Amino acid sequence: MREIKVLFVCLGNICRSPLAEGIFKKLIEERGLLKHFHFDSAGTAAYHTGSPPDPRSFEIAGQHNILLEHTARKINDHDFQTFDYILAMDTSNYQHIKAQMERHPKIKSQLFKMRDFDAQKSGRDVPDPYYGGLKGFEKVYEMLEEACNIFIDYLEENHPFLQSNS
Repeated sequence: MREIKVLFVCLGNICRSPLAEGIFKKLIEERGLLKHFHFDSAGTAAYHTGSPPDPRSFEIAGQHNILLEHTARKINDHDFQTFDYILAMDTSNYQHIKAQMERHPKIKSQLFKMRDFDAQKSGRDVPDPYYGGLKGFEKVYEMLEEACNIFIDYLEENHPFLQSNS
């Protein structure tokens, strides 16, 4: 069975990317597609390696019936050969990943910004809610949920086996 591998990336891997990973898992479960995916999240910096997600990410996820089960890690060169899709949360992380990918001749991954999959196109970055309050985390949740839904639609269009095997 073909498996699509998706990696969500932010700076420290404790706020946005684990939340995106949790939202993505919930949405593909709801569509009956979980068996077709492997997914993870990472950070471009190692500030929080080994840490759980931020408590505010846990709280927002819990309010939406999502369980976050993740330990922060830094993106590595192996990820570029493992994952089909890498979704960066903002321009800074996108540029960091792109520069890292350019140093490697064998790249499997396609790199996107998370809000490339955003119907409103209200902005290209998912803002980092780390220095704000719970309201900022909820706003990030809403952005990520919309982008994840549109990303899954994109995957279904580009991977026909998802439609026939769900």
